[in-house]
Amino acid sequence: EVQLVESGGGLVQPGGSLRLSCAASGFIYSSNCMGWFRQAPGKEREGVAAIYTGGGTTRYADSVKGRFTISQDNAKNTVYLQMNSLKPEDTAMYYCALRKATCGGVWYFRDLYNYWGQGTQVTVSS
Repeated sequence: EVQLVESGGGLVQPGGSLRLSCAASGFIYSSNCMGWFRQAPGKEREGVAAIYTGGGTTRYADSVKGRFTISQDNAKNTVYLQMNSLKPEDTAMYYCALRKATCGGVWYFRDLYNYWGQGTQVTVSS
């Protein structure tokens, strides 16, 4: 059974940092696309970043480039999202997702992902 378990969310002040983790199990970790998505109240779920676990190629939404970094620890089957210089507009529920394929240029299409975690809340507020 595929399981994706997110952690690391919380309340942080503008300009602060958080690191989210996504622990994956129940499938062969290599050669998949692992993505981070977020959904704010009243908005569509949007792609934030993705990483191809087979080679480490990363993708980012324009809104987070230069502030967020996606990475992985293959030994732990875990994907991370380091979020720096956080803004109030980054407030959302953050989800980890698995796509059993390469990420490619369409990595941000949520319908292409096969499995989802339960989400972790990130709130950026003073």
